[in-house]
Amino acid sequence: MPAPEIPGPLVDADWLAARLGEAGLVLFDASVGAHRGTPERIPGARPFDLDGALSDHTAPAPHTMPTAAEFTEEMRALGVDDIATVVVYDAAGVYSSPRAWWMLRAMGFDRVAVLDGGLPAWAAAGLPVEGGPAAYDGPRGSFTARPRPGSVVDAEAVAAALADPAAAVLDARTRGRFAGTAPEPRTGLRGGHMPGALNLPFGELQGPDGRMRPAGELREAFEAVAGERERLYFSCGSGVTACVLALGADLAGYGRLAVYDGSWSEWGLESGGRPVTTA
Repeated sequence: MPAPEIPGPLVDADWLAARLGEAGLVLFDASVGAHRGTPERIPGARPFDLDGALSDHTAPAPHTMPTAAEFTEEMRALGVDDIATVVVYDAAGVYSSPRAWWMLRAMGFDRVAVLDGGLPAWAAAGLPVEGGPAAYDGPRGSFTARPRPGSVVDAEAVAAALADPAAAVLDARTRGRFAGTAPEPRTGLRGGHMPGALNLPFGELQGPDGRMRPAGELREAFEAVAGERERLYFSCGSGVTACVLALGADLAGYGRLAVYDGSWSEWGLESGGRPVTTA
């Protein structure tokens, strides 16, 4: 039996509930930080550990993409096949799950969607949950990473984008952090933003219920900041919520997208030498 087909980059709780347990459907919990300790999970969820094996801990910035070989090995160990359908969620809503979605896309895998509203939306719908952390001890999968150049970029590419009138660099951090009036949560970082960057806090792409806004509203939000520019680069604190912007832009119909992996954890370093402004 073939894996279920996803309708797009976003699925709702009803769609997932109707297909949970089907052959070929892989469900990942991509929660990070304190949310990894949530005592409940959607039944059958496997761990997409952004704080652990699915980040490169030899890199100076947190949540850096692993190599293609490392990513391939981890996906195979988690039982993912090349023909699987993957759904990712997180316990905060739509916060870190888009990072897992973007990583899979950047590694050439398109059969992946984010659960809109995450675990809170699932629980609010009265759907079943299980106790304990996400886990997997089944057979290995056949996944092979096929990286897409330009999906995840470095500081040099972002510097070039900042100087390119056809591109826009969008920062997903809060307005206070962007302006340098609110402190950074990590030590050793300056306040402010890249000269020429634009601020679109990731939370503004979501409604009061934590779900992503409709496509038309998302397009309006991006155009209000980036104008008519179609080539978009995304940054945040550590490369996680930048992917919420990537998801929103994809839903809004943009196609030329890139995530700055190091984000402010790299650019904003006191010792980094990159230009910073609060204006």
